[in-house]
Amino acid sequence: MDSQNNPSNLSNSPVSNSPKPNDNRKLIWGILVVALLGTWGYLFYDKSKNESTLNTLQTQYSNVDSAKTAIQTEYQDALARMDSLTGSNVKLQGDLAGKQKEIEDLKSEIKRELSSKNADLSKAKSLIATLRGKIDNLLAEVDRLRAENQQLASSNEQLSTERDTLTNRNSSLHKNLDATTAEKNHIEDEASTLHASAFNISAIDQKKNGKESETAKAKKVDLLRISFVLDENRITKSGAKDLYLVVTGPDGNVVTIPSEGSGTFTTRQEGDKTFTTRINVNYEQGQRIPVTYDWHQNGKYQFGTYTIAVYNNGYKIGEGTKTLKKSGFLGL
Repeated sequence: MDSQNNPSNLSNSPVSNSPKPNDNRKLIWGILVVALLGTWGYLFYDKSKNESTLNTLQTQYSNVDSAKTAIQTEYQDALARMDSLTGSNVKLQGDLAGKQKEIEDLKSEIKRELSSKNADLSKAKSLIATLRGKIDNLLAEVDRLRAENQQLASSNEQLSTERDTLTNRNSSLHKNLDATTAEKNHIEDEASTLHASAFNISAIDQKKNGKESETAKAKKVDLLRISFVLDENRITKSGAKDLYLVVTGPDGNVVTIPSEGSGTFTTRQEGDKTFTTRINVNYEQGQRIPVTYDWHQNGKYQFGTYTIAVYNNGYKIGEGTKTLKKSGFLGL
């Protein structure tokens, strides 16, 4: 009998040392667990690292954004100061206009820099600092010019006041001078009036043979001879002078002879007055000038008193009378 078919031989067979299949599965599961834990750990680490990086980037972005906002605020403040010039209606000319052009160029450059996605904030900040400096200088210059203008305005106001005072004073002086000149001219005008002295009136009888004799009878009178002296006057200028003769007859009326140029003239004290005749005398300054004038009346002379007055420059300068008598018995 074959020993292999003998059951009793089975129990006496030696036991094998090979590992059981269950032991390999546990190892694999262990490895997988370790690997899984490692993966989770890596993922957790990577996530933590990414979150840290993200936080860092967010912080950096926030800092950059804050810095950009601060720079923009500085820029806006600078623009506000610049706009104060426009608000004050300041008209910049010359060197100030050139400085304003530089500021406008800087503003454009800063605006371009701040608008760029990759803005260089350091450069922008430096440009803004330069801008602020230029604006400060410009404002200081404008303030200085304003102060000078105010001082000039004050000086001009003072000068205007002084000018007005001088103008008023000058006007007053001119008025006083005009008044003084007018008074002086008035005094000189009155002082230049001639004066007649040694006034005499003679009644003349002219004979057929040409001889003359004085008479007191009206019937025989052919003319009245008027004589006087123009006294010395150092103010009256030399030259022709008009003398007006006013002859008043015994009836109280002024004798007028149109053919002799009778008319009216204006006196200083009596208003308009009728004159009998006008005579012209050549006067020499500072000299005594004798004057003789024969007055012929148209028709017969009346008996009674004739009054003859002489006027010059509107004033009566001399006067005389002549009384003529009636003829006697038989006309003698």
